Amino acid sequence: MRAGERSAVSVVTEALRAMEGAGRDLRAATVILAERALAQAARVDALIAEGRDPGPLAGVPFGVKDLFDVAGLPTTAGAAMLLGAPPAARDAEAVARLEAAGAVLVATLNMDAFAYGFATINAHYGTTRNPHDPDRIAGGSSGGSAAAVAAGIVPLSLGSDTNGSIRVPSALCGIYGLKPTHGCLLMQGVYPFVDSFDDIGPFARSVADLRLAWETLGGSAPPATGQRVARLGGWFAENVSDALAAGIDGVAQHLGGIDTIQLPRVDAARSAAFLMTAAEGGALHLPELRTRPMEYDPAVRDRLIAGAMLPATAYLEAQRFRAWFREQVARIFERYDVLIAPAAGVPAPRIHDPMIPVNGERVPARAHLGLYTQPISFIGLPVVSVPLFRPGELPLGLQLIGRPHGEQALFDLAARLEADGVIGAASPASSLRYAAQA
Repeated sequence: MRAGERSAVSVVTEALRAMEGAGRDLRAATVILAERALAQAARVDALIAEGRDPGPLAGVPFGVKDLFDVAGLPTTAGAAMLLGAPPAARDAEAVARLEAAGAVLVATLNMDAFAYGFATINAHYGTTRNPHDPDRIAGGSSGGSAAAVAAGIVPLSLGSDTNGSIRVPSALCGIYGLKPTHGCLLMQGVYPFVDSFDDIGPFARSVADLRLAWETLGGSAPPATGQRVARLGGWFAENVSDALAAGIDGVAQHLGGIDTIQLPRVDAARSAAFLMTAAEGGALHLPELRTRPMEYDPAVRDRLIAGAMLPATAYLEAQRFRAWFREQVARIFERYDVLIAPAAGVPAPRIHDPMIPVNGERVPARAHLGLYTQPISFIGLPVVSVPLFRPGELPLGLQLIGRPHGEQALFDLAARLEADGVIGAASPASSLRYAAQA
């Protein structure tokens, strides 16, 4: 675009066409913003024609999870009961920052209602399909955001992550995703779920694009001082598919052999994260649960009601445990800069049978795909989710986990593994044509 070979309008027009086609077919799109997008693209073209700097993301089409405020639209957070809510007066801060850098918002994207789930099974908008196999789920709760990038409809999207809602769909859709250090990216204009864990972050198909999006959103961290890497065993080595275990072994061998360590009481960390999520989510929704409970998605309503009924003593005990767990993990980061763990233990489950195996039992994917992500966001650590390079195979993904504000070490290691061909986003093997460009 800067060289005049393409116009922003032409690129955005193709993205809109793909969003209307594949975006609808995949149940990834909720609202397509054609008029707004073409107007923004025309502004980018005008800046280029005038010889002015259009910004580092000039003309890049992007979508946002349906819990970011978009001026003029009700912010539904994926819930049909909010379709009649007053429209947002202004864009969310993250949307405004990307557009100030020249990017072009083309659509809002599907999610689990109120972000409570790992599958993007939505009673109103439908279940988001995985571009690598449309009979499988995309993961959640930011499934629409992940599917749109994996399908090549847009090169960039935004999601949110409370217990794994960026990392799980990144893994199942075979792309990159970032859950930053808790609290480091601005949340203004983002529908809340659990203040203790909520973060926003980007999805992309390369490490460079992911890093650029993070920087544009206001992300910053001190330079990395090393790349001492270990892999997480114990809890993080259980319930993992053979293919994923072999993939992690391959990464470890590529790095010349790395230590395997265990975090203490991970099962309790996940339980405490579940408890705090339920309690804060239930408290947030309690006024509406009291006045119009039957308008909620049934799969979400009962979980919120249960959370609202939890005793305060249980919530306080979970907070005390979190402080202890954070201390134990901080000691591990005195010896290592990056920890490697699964993002999701298995490939994407099928839509007609959304179950996964855990400890010899079949359990609902919607509640349990966060097996390896919940204990990490429980203490606010930054994570880059990366796809193992598996062309023609169902995607599998890893978490690269850092100490607080350790994003640079994660990006550096991810870039190294990507350059070596160990990780990388692969185009969907499906015969359906999802690419935004011919």
